[in-house]
Amino acid sequence: MASTAAHTTPAPAFRASEELADHLQRVHVELIDLHLQGKQAHWNVVGRNFRDLHLQLDEIIDVARVFSDDLAERMRALYITPDGRPGTVAEQSSLPEFPSGEVDTAETVDLITERLYGVSRTIREVHDDVDEADPTTADLFHGFLEKLEQFAWMVSAENRVAERSEPRPIHE
Repeated sequence: MASTAAHTTPAPAFRASEELADHLQRVHVELIDLHLQGKQAHWNVVGRNFRDLHLQLDEIIDVARVFSDDLAERMRALYITPDGRPGTVAEQSSLPEFPSGEVDTAETVDLITERLYGVSRTIREVHDDVDEADPTTADLFHGFLEKLEQFAWMVSAENRVAERSEPRPIHE
């Protein structure tokens, strides 16, 4: 015998606020942009230590792609619709555009370090609000920061001289 009762979907335990959705979208587009700019650098880097940097860029690209996917899936779990379309990424990302054409390894090191710091900066800017609204998502951000800042240190070390240079300042 068929049931005549209307099917109801249980209400979610938590649904993101518009502010939380905006914060997560901000980080999401920057992770996608980091992935895309990393590929641009990967394809066009030339010069000393090419192979090492080429391979290191692959690691960064893979991590950025995984992080953007993890965040998008977290957003869906919170009833947020992530927007990773190319036009949205170009419009919303705060990262500067990567140059076209071949780029020397030393310049690529500085450019990628700047972008790693940029994504990390955005995560840190929204972190406290995200943590207050949803500590579980803030935990994701902790893992993102740990890896992105480690990459920034490792990449930037390529242009340093032991005991004779400081990390180059990254201009906002």
